[in-house]
Amino acid sequence: MVERCFVTKDLDEALRIRKETGAHPLAGGSDLMVQYKQGIGITPVFPWPVMVISGIEELKGIRKLDDGRIEIGALETPSAIAASDLVPWHVRQAASRMGAVALRNTATIGGNIGNASPKGDLPQPLILLDAVVVLRSADSVREVLLDDFIRGSKKTDLHEDELITAIRITEVPYSYAYYRKVGTRRANAISKLSISSLVLIEDGIIKDFRASSGAAGPKVIRSHEVEDLLKGHAVDEVPSLIPAITEGWDKAISPHAMPAYRRGTTARALEHFLSAVATLPPGPVIE
Repeated sequence: MVERCFVTKDLDEALRIRKETGAHPLAGGSDLMVQYKQGIGITPVFPWPVMVISGIEELKGIRKLDDGRIEIGALETPSAIAASDLVPWHVRQAASRMGAVALRNTATIGGNIGNASPKGDLPQPLILLDAVVVLRSADSVREVLLDDFIRGSKKTDLHEDELITAIRITEVPYSYAYYRKVGTRRANAISKLSISSLVLIEDGIIKDFRASSGAAGPKVIRSHEVEDLLKGHAVDEVPSLIPAITEGWDKAISPHAMPAYRRGTTARALEHFLSAVATLPPGPVIE
């Protein structure tokens, strides 16, 4: 049951309804239907009007924009994202590991971001890549860095009259890439911890180093201070810098996020990746 339910035909209509009624968007429903369920076989009860947006074509598609950025429509599914060569490697890895096949075919990237769960799969690699969220209302359009848009667990910068319409990602070059998700099972599992990292090397010098952790606090953890510890150093200096990097990352992780387990696992993952950077030829490093 809901207070009211709207089925929208296009984006303009959806934005008008959102402005006039404050109706909450519903697409895949993989988060909301579970969050507000009343029991097996009982229709979920939502405390506010619902607006079904799954048929809006303007919110679909994966494309390269004229400015070189990749735009992913808010209604794109993890399955489509994982299969697209346009999508950056880290994001495809995360999308391919989201839940079961049925969930990957119904969930949406907009919903995964808008739900703002600390354990959400897609925000973590997107924040690594400085992705921005496109937010539209009936009167305006704005872009917000995803790391700023998600303010904490279940908290976002979405205004009452806005909808998430797309995610835009600027290409980030790298020499090495790393992604790992830790769960109870190898598949169909909620993250206990996820981590992404990348390193760019030019002429033997580390030009860029990034890392982000999911399920490690009220929102995705990324520390620019720790990243700066590696930038500008020669590759052969990496092993000696690993202790400082893992120690700095340990301080960045929330002390309330199962500290012993997540801290230890994160430290070992970062150490594994950076050790590979120091010894292996360039390329994706997954395990």
